[in-house]
Amino acid sequence: MWKRHLKVTGDLGRITFLEFDLRNTESIEESVRHSDIVINLIGRDYETKNFSYYDVHVEGTQRIAEAVAKYDVDRYIHVSSFNADLDSPSQFYRTKAMGEVAARDIFPETTIVRPSKMYGEEDHFLHWLATKRLLIHSNHLKEKVYPVHVIDVGKALEKIAYDDSTAGQTFELYGPREYTIGEVRELVKLETKRPLTHINIPKPLQKLYREAWDLVWWPLTSPDEVEREFIDQKIDPTAKTFKDLGIDKPEDIADGLFRYIRHYRSNKYTDLPPMTEQEKANERKYWHVQDDVYN
Repeated sequence: MWKRHLKVTGDLGRITFLEFDLRNTESIEESVRHSDIVINLIGRDYETKNFSYYDVHVEGTQRIAEAVAKYDVDRYIHVSSFNADLDSPSQFYRTKAMGEVAARDIFPETTIVRPSKMYGEEDHFLHWLATKRLLIHSNHLKEKVYPVHVIDVGKALEKIAYDDSTAGQTFELYGPREYTIGEVRELVKLETKRPLTHINIPKPLQKLYREAWDLVWWPLTSPDEVEREFIDQKIDPTAKTFKDLGIDKPEDIADGLFRYIRHYRSNKYTDLPPMTEQEKANERKYWHVQDDVYN
């Protein structure tokens, strides 16, 4: 029921939910059999007792692609992940790459889309950085990414879906500028005015801490996330990008993050006295830097 608010984002009867199980082939077939376009957005950042990365990203993809092929669906768009690589030290990235291969083996016209780390409403990136007053990390927040606005990704998926020439193509959707996680954290800190900090602990110790969560019934973290902290985003030069879809200027996270994290700013901030001239000068420094980056 957590997604029922989506019901009212379209006109009456335009958005219809169908229940299915990723291990139930009949339910998957029922979901896709009358479709012209199928977009697979299923993925999982962590493993549970019921589903491993392989179960979700590979076997689940195989069942969906087989159903698409069986009912001769016109278009199948498989949303994967940046850094998908069969040789990656991260199991998440490896299984994402395996899912891409499985989809193309079954349905060669599959369009593969690899979005970067996304930010937007209800994301798991900015909200994670804003809520964690004390962030535990093992790579000093030095992981490099190209954050992309989820609205830009949505626009790209719409263009891909209605352009048959994109069938069988691979797209990498990423933001206009490379950031470290630490730099994005500082932007969040600047906008929320919260005392955000982090501690760095050795990789083996953090993995051990994350593995302890596997003992609970519903873990919300994974040792593999620690591995991903040490893998910078790499751009595939052979993949197509926003420009190939006519989207020349995807939004920079520095210009768009405030509207998604503004509610984290303490109400005490509004009770502060007016800024001094020195504080205003410091504020203008940040504006100047952001304007230069955008231009």
